[in-house]
Formats: sequence, C-alpha cells, structure tokens
Amino acid sequence: MSRTQDVVEDVQRLILDGGLRPGDRLPAEKALASELGVSRGSLREGVRALVVLGILEARHGNGTYVTDLDPATLLAPVAFLADLPGNHAPLHAVRATLETEAAGLAALHLTDGPVARARVALDDMSRALVAPRVEPAQLAAADLAFHRAVADASGNPVLAALLNALAGEGPRRRVWDEMHGLAGERTCEEHDAILAAITARDPDRARLRMAMHMVGVEDLLATTSTDGPLPRRRNLVEATSTR
Repeated sequence: MSRTQDVVEDVQRLILDGGLRPGDRLPAEKALASELGVSRGSLREGVRALVVLGILEARHGNGTYVTDLDPATLLAPVAFLADLPGNHAPLHAVRATLETEAAGLAALHLTDGPVARARVALDDMSRALVAPRVEPAQLAAADLAFHRAVADASGNPVLAALLNALAGEGPRRRVWDEMHGLAGERTCEEHDAILAAITARDPDRARLRMAMHMVGVEDLLATTSTDGPLPRRRNLVEATSTR
C-alpha cells in the first residue's frame, strides 16, 4: 500500500472516529504529517486525493477543511461508472430497484415542494411532446426533473444521491437519444400515474406504478441499446404487486 493511500485512510479514520468533523480545518501540515507518520510530500498527495473524493476542500490562502460530507458530493464518482460502456444494462436494473423504493417512500413522506416540481416536469414533457419537432434533450431534461423530484420526496438523501449518480444528465440523455424520442407520450402517462399514486399516499401502488414504468423502459431499450438486451425483471413487478 502506498503512503498516499495510508494518508487517505488515516484521514478518513480520523473523520469516522470524530477526531475531525464536517467543517473542521485540518491541523498544520507539519503537525499532521508527524501525527500520521508520513512525509509532508505524501501528506500533500493524500490531501489532493481526498479533495478529489469530495472529503476535503482546499481554500486558497485559508487552509484545508473537511467538507460537509454531503451524500451527493461523496457519491458523485458513481456517475463515472454509469458512463462506462457495457454497464448500462446492469446499472439500469439497480436503478429500477432504487426508483421503485423511492416512489413508495415518497408516498409515505409526501411534501409539497417535490410534488410541485414533479408536476412542473410533467408539464414540461407535455409541452415538449406537442412541439413541432420533438427534441430528445427536452424530454431527457423533463424526465430527469421528474425522477429527481420523486427521489427527493423519498426523504432519503443517500437514496436520492445514488439515483442522481446512476441516472444523471449524461445517462438520461443517452437513453432518450437511443430511443430517438420514442415512447414520450407513454412515459408522460406513466409519470402521471406514478405521481397520482404518490399524492394519494398509496406506497404499494406507487411502487407498482414505478416498477411497471421501469420495465417498460427496459423493453424499449432492449431494442435500441448497443449493450444488448437488458435482463428481465418480471419478479420486480410481481413482488411489488403483492406488498
């Protein structure tokens, strides 16, 4: 194991043990290097790695601080995995499971803000579909806004961050580009049904509606994706319908 990796793990351990808390400034370089038993060069390299990971923040002329450790920042690197060729199918299966649970939680933890954003996203998609020329980018943006609103409504910031990393702007745009704007009307109808179940505070129906929506996306992508057919998950709908 490299000394740089040692620094990364030691600083992470300090944070986990409470020696460093979100917002804390790191000790002076010389003191911290001595505490960790590494050279100042190795410490600098480790700190740079921790900055890239979103764990530390370097403030020019003011030292280095522990970030707020927000889940969205810490999970951002997952987006790179979502962009790698060949991962789209298995990641979609993971995303579908998370989306389904997010819809159920949203029905249980309903708040006005995310619901209003979901309705705006539905309206945006409806307008995009009646435009003289249907633009996949507009459909992708409305689709992303809707699912982000549902994830935020779940009340679980880690779940929302994971979903955003797995299906953020890049992956979402790629899906709509592959579908060539197809299924826009069906997607809008399914989003409407999902939102209706959420606002009715019916978690079982919300899960079922989202599961059916995600299976429909799989069916369409199976005919367009360059990664090959997506794995079937009929058991997801069946399991959800029996809750």
